[in-house]
Amino acid sequence: MQSIKEYFTKMFVFSASATRKQFWIPYFAVIVITVALAYATGSTEYLRTGKFNLLLTGQSMIFGIYLIVAWIANFTIRARRLHDTNRSNWWIFIVLVPLIGGVWLLILFLLPSKADTRWPKNQSEVQ
Repeated sequence: MQSIKEYFTKMFVFSASATRKQFWIPYFAVIVITVALAYATGSTEYLRTGKFNLLLTGQSMIFGIYLIVAWIANFTIRARRLHDTNRSNWWIFIVLVPLIGGVWLLILFLLPSKADTRWPKNQSEVQ
């Protein structure tokens, strides 16, 4: 639960690092939360097509706001995970390379932590 809490409360922290556990537990938890919230708000079309129809109903607006918050939190946790492997957060853009970019980024996320990185503080240590 601590990792999931930090995922959302540290969503604007770029100057820290995140261990593999701090990255993967919230990553999969957010997938489960997104599916559950999509069904609860009736926004399951997003799950099927990946497109979000902007309907100005309360339920779809809640789901849309959640998606924005989750996207920001996901972007920053990715940056912190790359920091833990002593790489700049600019490596996120490797995903733009066709065919191998996504695989390359996945491998970077799976690498073990490195000691003495340019970002010595862990996300748990940042206020």
